[in-house]
Amino acid sequence: MRAPVIVSLASGTLFGAGLAVGGMTNPARVRGFLDILGDWDPTLAFVMGGALIVMAIAWVIQRRMASPAFAGEFALPDTSNLTPRLIGGSALFGIGWGIAGLCPGPGFAALAIEPAKAAAFVVAMLVGMGLSRLAP
Repeated sequence: MRAPVIVSLASGTLFGAGLAVGGMTNPARVRGFLDILGDWDPTLAFVMGGALIVMAIAWVIQRRMASPAFAGEFALPDTSNLTPRLIGGSALFGIGWGIAGLCPGPGFAALAIEPAKAAAFVVAMLVGMGLSRLAP
């Protein structure tokens, strides 16, 4: 197996494990976090805060690197292209996250914990992704 494949597999596994351990695969906990005017569960604020700290450190390290260790160049997102389609998709993502209590990463991670419940979400998500390719 090539090094980038192993690194991708290890990174994905670590990410999924972090989501599961942090409770992000539990739709009830996610909905509790989003219910700021009701029975609010602040647990996920700590998960997100931890993720922000890790990412802040990663950005500092990335700025000091000439090139990535396992790729030819960095693939950094371009934040200057905010289109109505991107904003609409973001809104739909948030609405779906609030209703289902899952988003793509936790949805796939939840397949290992509650396959029957997560499968319905993952199938619907994949159908939605397919339909979005048909939209102008």
